[in-house]
Amino acid sequence: MNNSQLLKGSKKERELKELAFLTILYLCVTVAIVTLMTLIYDVISTGYSRLLSDYELGLINKVTIDNPKDFLTSLDSRDPLKAGIGPAFAGTIWLMVIVIASTFPLGAGAAIYLQEFAPRNKLTRFIELNLTNLAGVPSVIYGLMGLAVFVRLAGFGRSVLSGGLTLTLLILPVVIVASREALKAVPDTIRQGALALGSTRFQAIFRQVVPSAIPGMVTGMVLGLSRAIGETAPLIFMGALTYVNYYPDTPLSGFTAIPIQVYNWIGYPQSEWKDTSSAGIILLLGLLLSMNALALIIRNRFEKDW
Repeated sequence: MNNSQLLKGSKKERELKELAFLTILYLCVTVAIVTLMTLIYDVISTGYSRLLSDYELGLINKVTIDNPKDFLTSLDSRDPLKAGIGPAFAGTIWLMVIVIASTFPLGAGAAIYLQEFAPRNKLTRFIELNLTNLAGVPSVIYGLMGLAVFVRLAGFGRSVLSGGLTLTLLILPVVIVASREALKAVPDTIRQGALALGSTRFQAIFRQVVPSAIPGMVTGMVLGLSRAIGETAPLIFMGALTYVNYYPDTPLSGFTAIPIQVYNWIGYPQSEWKDTSSAGIILLLGLLLSMNALALIIRNRFEKDW
């Protein structure tokens, strides 16, 4: 057997291995997508009637709520056909406002300092290592930390402020790491060009580097919010209520959130609660998609300007 035959044989063997690997990869992706779409279809098929209309379909009982506004604004009830998600929806909005207001300045500021200003020493490397590790800590741990620090030590009680700050701790490592990666992706030529034209280091970073990195930083923020908006365990552990029949009007008010409300509804034995909980999941998915759309708009705007 000559060298050309050996090369052809090894090439064919590599091609077969690549084909087998791609086949397994596509199969895994297909299974994941089909599973996700099946779950989404099941949720929408059981919950859309609870949100959108008042009619009878097959074995599903006729819903007595006439339009989506009733479900979004009504208080919770022991009757699954009258239960609304108003307090939980308001609580989720409160949580997201607090999380955004506290996470973006802290996360962006920490990322800018660590990437652009911090000295390269053992302390900085220790902080960077711990940030990476904190991103993988289970959310229950943050719930216990929120209970100890914000509920008891700071005296905020089991309020929406404590819940928002607990979720801030949860996503802050993710936001810092993603923001640092966005800053790293900005070419050094931008920094060097600004400095060569007479800018100070502060001016070069905040007028050239940071605006160029904002699309990536916003993406990291949205990833963190996407995780925070669906979290239930840390809120339960820090003391969020499962049944709330009033709207939170201040940051120190008691609250519940959509994931906790859905979790509470699913625990009831009556089959009608399945439609109500599915409607809550649809609403949660809608909020998540709205945040992603807003992040996409912000990304496109800054990418055009820079």
